[in-house]
Amino acid sequence: MLNFLKYVLATIVGLLIFFFISILLLIGIAASTASRDEVKVADNSVLELKLNRPISERDPKDPFSELGFSFGGFSSTDGLDQIKASIRRAKNDDRIEGIFLNMTYVDAGMGKLEEIRNDLIDFKKSGKFIVSYTDLSTEKAYYLASVADKIYLNPMGTIEFNGMSSELYFFKRLLDKLEIEAQIFKVGTYKSAVEPFFLEKASEANREQLNSFLNSINDYQLQQIAKTRNITPEQLKNVQDNLLVRDPEDAKKYKLITDIGYYDEAISYIKDKIGVEENDKLELVQLSKYKKVEDDDISTAKNRIALIYAEGDIVDGEGDEDNIGGRRFADAIRDARLDENVKAVVLRISSPGGSALASDIIWREVQLTKKVKPVIASMSDVAASGGYYIAMGCDTIVAHPNTITGSIGVFGVVPNMQGFLNEKLGITVDHVSTGKFSDMPTITRPMTAQEKEIMQHQIDQIYETFTGKAAQGRNMTQDQLKEYASGRVWSGIEAKDRKLVDVYGGLDKAIAIAAKKAGVADDYRLKELPARKTFLDELFGNMGAKAKEQAIQAEMGELYPYYKLYKKTSTLKGIQARMPYELTVE
Repeated sequence: MLNFLKYVLATIVGLLIFFFISILLLIGIAASTASRDEVKVADNSVLELKLNRPISERDPKDPFSELGFSFGGFSSTDGLDQIKASIRRAKNDDRIEGIFLNMTYVDAGMGKLEEIRNDLIDFKKSGKFIVSYTDLSTEKAYYLASVADKIYLNPMGTIEFNGMSSELYFFKRLLDKLEIEAQIFKVGTYKSAVEPFFLEKASEANREQLNSFLNSINDYQLQQIAKTRNITPEQLKNVQDNLLVRDPEDAKKYKLITDIGYYDEAISYIKDKIGVEENDKLELVQLSKYKKVEDDDISTAKNRIALIYAEGDIVDGEGDEDNIGGRRFADAIRDARLDENVKAVVLRISSPGGSALASDIIWREVQLTKKVKPVIASMSDVAASGGYYIAMGCDTIVAHPNTITGSIGVFGVVPNMQGFLNEKLGITVDHVSTGKFSDMPTITRPMTAQEKEIMQHQIDQIYETFTGKAAQGRNMTQDQLKEYASGRVWSGIEAKDRKLVDVYGGLDKAIAIAAKKAGVADDYRLKELPARKTFLDELFGNMGAKAKEQAIQAEMGELYPYYKLYKKTSTLKGIQARMPYELTVE
């Protein structure tokens, strides 16, 4: 009887799932007429960019889009690729008169900001306008707004313009209270990713590198703002260092903005600019809508350049959509190598590193591929430690001046949980082994001196491998390369001065270099890898995980970053090539 009920229940569940999918398919067929190329944009429209969601490299795929419709709230991020494509499309779209930047903050790294800002500057070459409005503006948001022809600030608002800082979190006291000992193994004076586990504040070496690359990035951004606001970098630095902008009047006095006004006043200015009557509605086109407009000049070329997006932590195995699985990305590079239509590969990297093993697996595929076709690295916000490892063997490395890179070093952490188990939980552990090292490594007892020696030897060997391969890729001796290694983090400017990168530029520059080297500069199209998951994969797999993550984020609020940090820490396995754990630059 029990088995009969189980079979009946399974049949009912199967029928419900089949019914659900059938309904989705029918809705998709019915909605398929609302395809991308039928998105309507009225004349005299203005593209509105709020950029109020985290920005990833690649526009997240809505699994329901394959059925011809979309649930707008499915994704919690915007893709840099679609933001850039929308700005460029708007430049040549006769229906779009200008861009309205309606921003308070922008959740993106320095490299992504640079890409967007450069496209906004290029947009202005069309003769179209950019107007910015904000109630409150962070320094990152202002970096984008500074390109606008008109910059409105709410009369009660303010602009953050006080320079850059980085907050580091340290867990030593927490571990001490829990009676957990972090057994540390590392190579590199500047390899600071392990400092949170055994220090209570940054070491002098870490403070030195932070000061160096933060000042490098800050100086560069002041130079760029100075160009668009017609102010000298020295004047801006004085405003920044002395916090001279404390209210809207200050912001206007020091030429950071053009107007003090409310949202409706900014809208009225735009209406007047494009000849819309005051009482008529201004057609503001949201990014979520405009990115669905089909491009008219889609290439049908047979030649392809493989664009491989490598974003997130580098992990062993397949990984998932939010990280760089060593096996999955090695397979993607191999597929590009074996595809006769792919003439070159661009590896787009936004990663602080991770597993040394996974990094080396990807590096190997880069080496095999560059023997038969060009491989170009494009560094985004950060390509450090393992992120640098997978870039260092490429033919050319392209980075932004404000990219964070380097951190050539390795580390390992083995926690000793004996005190926590014994004293906090009342759990004791005994060991029975067939050999002296059978239970190595274990977290239930402290490591012996000989075990520590073995572990450190492994770390030293991996560091020698890392620096040796980096030296080979950068055409240096290993001793020369080690002068810039030791785990030190560099800005893109500092890295180029030390020949760790070759060229300044963004993804477009990297693609252009790849096309030229492959001899297909005017005859190619992009092939994006790794391949996206299918609708069913997303529906029955990752969709649930995303929903869970969004629910946790909503529940935890401001504590969510700490939860993410905990999740990263708890997934550490093996020897790591990773830059400082949670380096927040604001």
